[in-house]
Amino acid sequence: MSNQSMKHLSDSEIIASVLKGNRSDYAILIDRYKNKAFSMIRRMIKSEMESEEILQDCFLKAFNGLNKFKGDSKFSTWFYRIVYNTTISRLSLKRRKTEQEMRYLDDELNITYEFTDTEKKDLSEFLNDVINLLPPNYASVINMFYLQEMTCEEIAEITEQSLSNVKVLFHRSRNALRELIGKNNYSMELT
Repeated sequence: MSNQSMKHLSDSEIIASVLKGNRSDYAILIDRYKNKAFSMIRRMIKSEMESEEILQDCFLKAFNGLNKFKGDSKFSTWFYRIVYNTTISRLSLKRRKTEQEMRYLDDELNITYEFTDTEKKDLSEFLNDVINLLPPNYASVINMFYLQEMTCEEIAEITEQSLSNVKVLFHRSRNALRELIGKNNYSMELT
């Protein structure tokens, strides 16, 4: 089958092909997920070169672990979990300690957000300018929720944290973002 016709196959069909020995088909999965994965890494690691190294490591880890992928979740979720965990392991001990402390919080937050398409576009552009100023663990949650439009449930699955801990982290991330916006006299309000 040509590489062009392979692009229309599902992730599971491509994985089956790779596991049958067609290793070059893995490039299709790389093309599908490299931009979002790089964006996620870049929000957590400020260095572009280090982000590229981590992305390569993630694709290598996923390739080497492909036979362990059971299909219980989507490939993208499984892969983004690899991306998240690999990136977290590269962060400084201080940042990792802060992240771990947040995992033990039990607060339940019930937050809903509804935006029009225009508001989503404006918010995305605005966040893109400000998000790099946040600590990496906050930036990753904000990035996944607002820019990649993942649900808290998907973020919990990717980060392997409980839903309540993700909501706490998200709440703290939004507060840090709001504080940053206030300190810099930005006019957009996050509600």
